[in-house]
Amino acid sequence: MFKGVKPILYAGREVWPLIEGGKGVAVSNHMSSGAWAAAGGIGTVSAVNADSYDPTGKIIPQVYKSRTRRERHDELVQYAIDGAVDQVKRAFEMAGGKGAININVLWEMGGAQRVLHGVLERTRGMVAGVTCGAGMPYKLSEIAASYNVNYLPIISSARAFRALWKRAYSKASEWLAAVVYEDPWLAGGHNGLSNAEDPLKPEDPYPRVKALRETMREGGIADSVPIVMAGGVWYLRDWESWIDNPELGQIAFQFGTRPLLTRESPIPDGWKARLMTLEDGDILLHRFSPTGFYSSAVRNTFLRGLEARSERQIAFSGEAAGDHQFQLDVGIKGRNFWVTRNDLLRAREWDAQGFTVALKTPDNTLVFTTPEERDMIRKDQADCMGCLSQCGFSSWADTETNSTGRLADPRSFCIQKTLQDIAHGGPVDDNLMFAGHGAFNFKTDPFYSNGFVPTVKQLVDRILTGD
Repeated sequence: MFKGVKPILYAGREVWPLIEGGKGVAVSNHMSSGAWAAAGGIGTVSAVNADSYDPTGKIIPQVYKSRTRRERHDELVQYAIDGAVDQVKRAFEMAGGKGAININVLWEMGGAQRVLHGVLERTRGMVAGVTCGAGMPYKLSEIAASYNVNYLPIISSARAFRALWKRAYSKASEWLAAVVYEDPWLAGGHNGLSNAEDPLKPEDPYPRVKALRETMREGGIADSVPIVMAGGVWYLRDWESWIDNPELGQIAFQFGTRPLLTRESPIPDGWKARLMTLEDGDILLHRFSPTGFYSSAVRNTFLRGLEARSERQIAFSGEAAGDHQFQLDVGIKGRNFWVTRNDLLRAREWDAQGFTVALKTPDNTLVFTTPEERDMIRKDQADCMGCLSQCGFSSWADTETNSTGRLADPRSFCIQKTLQDIAHGGPVDDNLMFAGHGAFNFKTDPFYSNGFVPTVKQLVDRILTGD
């Protein structure tokens, strides 16, 4: 047992201060979370478009039959509720009364509040808490408290927590079980980098977590309410100075990337094999997500393609003005596209390379693609089922008009399509593969030598040694 690590009281029982990070769209499912809880920790079922099963145990494909986006959105919400309920029930059974089961939702996912209500209503007594990030989930406390369930907001700064506490959480303080600090530079998936923070200049998490604890104390929150350190956590020995530190109060740790590589992890074998090959620097913090948030993922063929598409980009003016004195003569129909001389030459070069189609972005720029890529983008946009509260890629919004009012952005992608595909056996290089920036440790950590893939119990036992 690593020095200072001891059980904490959570949801009325003693558990290890180790939380499995929730990973959306079928990645943190009942097998991984049930096993994590059975090992004495807090397992997390992702309630983001979770898989449900037919009577024979086969996964039910999420096929959308409706013609309108609004109707497809309703289908998606029902799939999400049914899937998460299925996963929670199975995880709860697997846990066998040990540890605890949380669910995780993204506040900015389409129908988040409907999904939360639907899942919690049908899983009473099984869900210990709800972790929630990706946005400012003001109503999280109210919804969780109405079902006598704990809530654990995911934030990336003391400022964000202060706003949530003052506006909402102070009214349901007894159900605040922990605050998850997610390092926006190191965590996998969507991150909470603000416009005031530089994506290229990571900040030390210690002063930020210390400031969070001070903010919590200002609100009268006891030091026994843990701050969960998430993002960049691999070896507990790296965090020795945080444990039993009076400046920080109770600390727990969340592991998102490490549980990907276990026998119970539901991700396909090809994805697991790819994790073992990653080098330091192979994870890219980028802004291609249709959510508008920064996110971190493996810089594979898929992400490189998005980088290249954005690089084939030029600004245009609707009339000749300033440096924009040259009419664009490739990629687009119509005469009202005025560009600089240098950009005209670049556009002609891209056209000669086969990128013969120019697509407008919301920022008065054009990106050059192949006709095949254009057709895929258009089809994906037309097939939108409203998986986000607001989507930059399709212009869907979960509002009365169902529109963001902005032009759909061809520099982004359909996140639902790619995450469903990679989770269910699609090619790992041609899809979005979320991972934290410490994923290179799979290659260097002796625990995984000779291709060893542990069970969740073996992983939790290993983590508890400090390694």
